[in-house]
Amino acid sequence: MDREELGGAMWRKPSYSGANGGNCVEVASAGKVLVRDSKDPDGPQLAFGRAAWSAFAAKVKAQA
Repeated sequence: MDREELGGAMWRKPSYSGANGGNCVEVASAGKVLVRDSKDPDGPQLAFGRAAWSAFAAKVKAQA
């Protein structure tokens, strides 16, 4: 996906990011799950397939 395809993505900060002093990521959905650094919105972005993101989220939840 190129930047033009991602232009309409609706970015949001996860609910757990509020208490960490501004060091957080933002996520969006545009056919894939997108992740970027909230302090650098024009910087690099990662794109994950839904199955990969679900597996990642399940591992993170299991560690909590």
